[in-house]
Amino acid sequence: MTVNRGAFTKDELKHKRVGVLFGGLSSEREVSLRTGAAVSGALRSLGYDVVDIDVGKDLPARLVAEKVDVAWLAVHGRYGEDGSLQGLLESMFIPYTGSGVLASAMAMDKVYAKQIFLAHGIPTPAYRAFQDEASALAAADSLPFPFPVVVKPSREGSSVGVHICKTRDAYEAAVKDAVKYAGTLMVEQFVKGREVQGGVLDDEALGVIEVRAAREFYDYDAKYKAGTGTQYLFPAPLPEAQYARVNEVCLGAHRALGCAGGSRSDVIVTEGGDVFLLETNTLPGMTATSLLPKIAAGRGIDFPALCERLLVGACLKA
Repeated sequence: MTVNRGAFTKDELKHKRVGVLFGGLSSEREVSLRTGAAVSGALRSLGYDVVDIDVGKDLPARLVAEKVDVAWLAVHGRYGEDGSLQGLLESMFIPYTGSGVLASAMAMDKVYAKQIFLAHGIPTPAYRAFQDEASALAAADSLPFPFPVVVKPSREGSSVGVHICKTRDAYEAAVKDAVKYAGTLMVEQFVKGREVQGGVLDDEALGVIEVRAAREFYDYDAKYKAGTGTQYLFPAPLPEAQYARVNEVCLGAHRALGCAGGSRSDVIVTEGGDVFLLETNTLPGMTATSLLPKIAAGRGIDFPALCERLLVGACLKA
């Protein structure tokens, strides 16, 4: 049997059935529905044969029934961004957009991603990982960094379950909330600074956008709810050397994890100009407020063109 691993040319793709996979079963389902609708509309506007597929337990049967030739992944969080969906598509020999199984799994787990960043000399805040609520609570007075700290589940996205804790009481409440979500519990050193995001597309650093959230940090509501007062500045108004350093760190993280297609990394730039990478997203949001499209637009790549460019990169990666 000969397997077509992709990637396809634009002309070839115009004769393929493109399945836009969205929705899914994670806590980020609502965001994914919006991403899927935006991507689907963009690809149709360019003349592609698109079928919308809300990802559920019947996905393999749907892919066969709809005769999907290539998958555009618009699923966020668990069961979509963590390598499991990528593994299914590999086993069905359906080329797909974005990163492969291993890169997706490693990037989705914040603890393992930290280890990769540190091994590659990528600056990231200090952290501790805990397997359960009891061990995290017991360590409240022995953390290797002072309050405030950041408590987060290791395998959720969109800032779900993330808390900045300034007191022990807040820490205990945050731990009890974060353990409800997927993965181990991570407690991270809080680094004060400007919140910026760096985009990478096809192994090229696209640029850096600054996010000025009206809330304490760029949390779920600031990302996805209208009227929160969040400001986006592209290009980020950083000194040239700092801007270049953020690009370097984001591209370094993309490569260290083995990512493909597009990625977006969360970064803090301190008052002294130090750069700390927090995490890398392998299937960044593609909604009206999403940052990778904003960065791409600032580089002259409109939304349909960005969706098409990611589609052209679809292939099997295992």
